[in-house]
Amino acid sequence: MSTEEHPTRPGGTDPAPAGNAPRSLAEALRTRDDASLAALLRARPDLITPVPTDLTQLATRAGTRASVVRALERLDRFALQTAEALAVASEPAAYEELLALLAGDDRDPTVTGAFPRALGTLREQALVWGPDDRLRLVRTARELLAPSPQHPSPTGLGPTVAEATAGMSPGRVQEIVTAAGLPSTHDSVSARAALTGLFTDRARMSALLDSAPAESVDVLSRLVWGPPYGQVTADPARHLRWLIDRGLLLPTAPGTVVLPREVALHLRAGRAHRETEPVAPPVQSAAAATHRPQLVDSTAAGQAYTALATVEELLKDWHEGGPAVLRAGGLSVRDLKRTAVALDVSEPVAAFWVELAYAAGLLASDGAAEERYAATPAYDEWVELPSAERWVRLASAWLTSTRAPGLVGGRDAKDRTLSALGPGLDRSAASEVRHRVLSLLAALPEGASPAAASVLARLQWERPLRSPQSTDDLRTRLARWTLSEAESLGVTGRGALSAQGRALLGLPSAAGHDAGTATNRNAGSAGGHDAGSAAGHNAGTGTGHDAVAAAGPGDKLPVHRRAHPAPEFPRSPAEQAAAAERAARLLAPLLPEPLDHVLLQADLTAVAPGPLQRPLSDTLGVLADVESKGGATVYRFTPGSVRRALDAGRSASDLHAFLAAHSRTPVPQPLTYLIDDVARRHGHLRIGSASAYVRCDDDSMLNEILADKRSQVLRLRRLAPTVLAAQADPGALLEGLRAMGFAPAAESAEGDVLITRAHAHRTPPRSAPAPVPDGPPVPDATLLGAAVRAIRAGDLASTTPRKPASDSGPGSGGLPRTSPAETLATVQAAVMTGEALWIGYVNAEGTATQRVIAPIRVEGGFVTAYDHTADEVRTYPLHRVTGVAELAEGQA
Repeated sequence: MSTEEHPTRPGGTDPAPAGNAPRSLAEALRTRDDASLAALLRARPDLITPVPTDLTQLATRAGTRASVVRALERLDRFALQTAEALAVASEPAAYEELLALLAGDDRDPTVTGAFPRALGTLREQALVWGPDDRLRLVRTARELLAPSPQHPSPTGLGPTVAEATAGMSPGRVQEIVTAAGLPSTHDSVSARAALTGLFTDRARMSALLDSAPAESVDVLSRLVWGPPYGQVTADPARHLRWLIDRGLLLPTAPGTVVLPREVALHLRAGRAHRETEPVAPPVQSAAAATHRPQLVDSTAAGQAYTALATVEELLKDWHEGGPAVLRAGGLSVRDLKRTAVALDVSEPVAAFWVELAYAAGLLASDGAAEERYAATPAYDEWVELPSAERWVRLASAWLTSTRAPGLVGGRDAKDRTLSALGPGLDRSAASEVRHRVLSLLAALPEGASPAAASVLARLQWERPLRSPQSTDDLRTRLARWTLSEAESLGVTGRGALSAQGRALLGLPSAAGHDAGTATNRNAGSAGGHDAGSAAGHNAGTGTGHDAVAAAGPGDKLPVHRRAHPAPEFPRSPAEQAAAAERAARLLAPLLPEPLDHVLLQADLTAVAPGPLQRPLSDTLGVLADVESKGGATVYRFTPGSVRRALDAGRSASDLHAFLAAHSRTPVPQPLTYLIDDVARRHGHLRIGSASAYVRCDDDSMLNEILADKRSQVLRLRRLAPTVLAAQADPGALLEGLRAMGFAPAAESAEGDVLITRAHAHRTPPRSAPAPVPDGPPVPDATLLGAAVRAIRAGDLASTTPRKPASDSGPGSGGLPRTSPAETLATVQAAVMTGEALWIGYVNAEGTATQRVIAPIRVEGGFVTAYDHTADEVRTYPLHRVTGVAELAEGQA
C-alpha cells in the first residue's frame, strides 16, 4: 500500500524505506520522542526498576519473559488478538497483511476502525516495533503466542507449509507438488514455495477444494478452527489419503497429521480468530433498575450508617479482648461463627466486617504470649470522629486494601483452609478490580444499576489473560464480591453508585451535590437536583471510551446524567485526601443526627428512634440489653442488666435521674420498681476471698442459702452466724449465688464494695496492613521525566562515536585505558578547549561505568565536569578514572 493511500494512519508510523528501518528494538526506541518513552515506562513500570543505563538495556529488559508476560496480561482482548495474529503472520509483516488476518477477506469495518488503536497500544508498550511495511513482534512475545505442538495458539492455527515440511524428504515434497497439480521443481525450497503460493491463492485453492470428495471437505471443516492436529491410521481412508497426497493435511509424527496454516486461513476467509472482538462490550443497566439519584444516595447513606454500627458493635464485643489468634495466624472457624451470631449476620458477611476493621487499622493482634485480637488505639480515636469521617476511613481502607474476605473458607495451594485475618487473603488484583468495577458503574447514568453479567463481561474483555471466560477465575469472583461489598458498605445504593461513592473515586458530581443541595435531596426534592445537575454535568461531561461503551452503541445519555471519565488509578495521597474530604461532606447531611433521648415503655423496654449520642448509648448499653435492631433499637431492662449498672458504680438514684433526663415519655412505674427492688437487694450479701466467704447481717438469708440444694456445689460452711466460707473462688461464688436469685456484691479486703467495669483491652500501636502491590508502582511525572533524561544521557554516552585508541579503548568496546599522566593531560586540555570526553569510571562500590563529560576545571586531584550521562555537574576523583578518550569529530 502506498503512503498516499494511508497518509495518516492512527497507531502506526508512516512506511519508511527499508534502508532506514530500525534493525532492532533498541534502534526503534531511539527514534521515539521523550513523551513516547514516558508513555512506555508508565505502561510498563517494571522497566524502570531500576532505571536502565541506556536504551539498549531498556530494550533488553523489555524483551525478557517476565516483563513481556506482564505486558501481555494487561492487554485488552482486541490488542491481544492483534498480537496473536502478528505471531502467526509472516515476519516481518505488512500493515495490510496483519489487518487482513483480523478483518478477514470481507474487511469488517468495525475491526478496520479499531485496528489502529490496538496496533498503537502494542507499539506504545514496545511489544511491536518497525515501520508499517515491516512490523515485528518482540521475539519473546512471538515465542509465547506462536503455535507449536506443545503450546497451541489461541488462534487455533497450526504450522505453515514450510514449517510442517521442514523434515520431509525432497522426494515426498515433490510427490505432493505433483499431486496438487503443480509442475515439479528442482529443489525442496521452491517446491514449498509453490505449495504456499497455491494455498494462499484464493481462486486456485477454491478450484482445488471444489474437486475434493465431500468427506474430505468435512474433515477439513472439523479441523479449521482448531485444534489443527488429527490422528490417522497407518492405512488412512480414501478421503483422508486424498487430503494427505495433496498436502492439505501434512504428517508431523507417526499417526498424526496437521492442517497447514495457509489452508486453514483460506477456509476461514482469511481470519485468524473465529470471533474478533474489536469493541469493548457495553456495561448495561439492569432491567427496571434505574432509580432517582436522591433515592440511591439516601439508601447508600442508610447502609453507611449500618456499616458504622456493625463495626462498632464488633469491636465493642471484643472490648475486653477478642478471640485467640491461631498458631498459623487468623481467626478460628468457631470464633468466626460466634462473631457471626453476635452480629446477627452470616459467616461470610462477618468475615467481611472483621477484615474491614483490620484493613482500617482498628483491629489487630496484641502480640502477647497468649495472643488475642483486640481493638487498636486508633479505634478510640476513630469512634470520636464525626460519622461521615468514620465512614470515609472505612470506605477508603476497603477501596485500597488488597485483602479479599470472600476467600475465607476456601483452600490455598497447599489445601489449607483460609481463615479470616489470616496471612493468605492478600490478592494484589483486589484493589485494581474494585476501582475498575466502581469506575464502570460511574460511567452509567446517575441512578442506574448495572447488570452484573455485563460488568463481568467487560472485565474479561479488558484483561482476557487474567480473566479467562469462566465463572470461577479470581478477577470474576473479586468483581462479584466488589458489587456485594460496595452495597453493604454504602458506596452504592440499590446497585447504583452513590454521590459519596463518586466523590470517593475522585469523580465530579452534579452541581447540586457540591452546592449543598444534599439536604433537599434527602427531603425528596428531585426538581432542585435535576436543575443543578445539568450545569454540573455539562461542564464536565466525559466523552471517553468508558462513557460511550457503558451506554451501548447508539445510546444517548440525558444531558444532566452523563457519565464522567474514569479517574486515573492509583492517585496521589493529596488527591485521595481531597476525595475523602469531599465524600464526607456529601454524606454528612444524609446521615441521621444522634439523638439525646429514648422512649420508655411500660413493658420494661426503651425504644431509641435513631442513633444515640455516645454517652447515652454507652450508659444505656450497660443498664439494658439490646433486644432488636433496625431503624429503631429496642432495649430491654432486666434484673441482670440493672444489677450490671449497679456493679458499675451507679446508685439507684443515679439510674432514676438518668432515665428521667433522657426519656421523652414518663418513666414507667414497673421500671422504677425494678430498679428499686434490685438496688435494695444489691450488696446485701458480700463476697470476699478467703478462699471465698459470704458475709451478711441477716443470718436467716444465710440459712436460706445453706438449705438450697443448688448451693451444694459451692461447698459452703458456716464460720459465724453472719459468715459462710466456700471452697470456690469469689468469681464462681458470685455467679453461683446470682444463679440462685440473690444479688451479691464483691467486696475488697477493706470491706468496700468493688465496682466492676469492663476493662478495655487494647493492642500496642499498630498501623493498618499495607496493600500487596501488583508489581512496581506506576511512576509519577517527576520520576518519569528524570528516568527519561537519565536513559537518554546514558544512551548518548554509550553510542557517541569516539576517536580510535592505539591500545585497549573505545574501539574494543570496553572502558578506556590510559595512564594517570595521560588522563590528567587530556582532561586539562579539554578544560582549555571546551571539548567533551569519554571516560571510564569506577565508583566506591567497584562498579565500572562509562560517561561523557565536559570538564570545567581540574584541581586537587579532582575534575569538575558537566556529566551528560547524569545531566548534571559532578566532581570525580581522578584516581577513579580508568582512562579517557576524545570523541570523534563533530560529536563533542
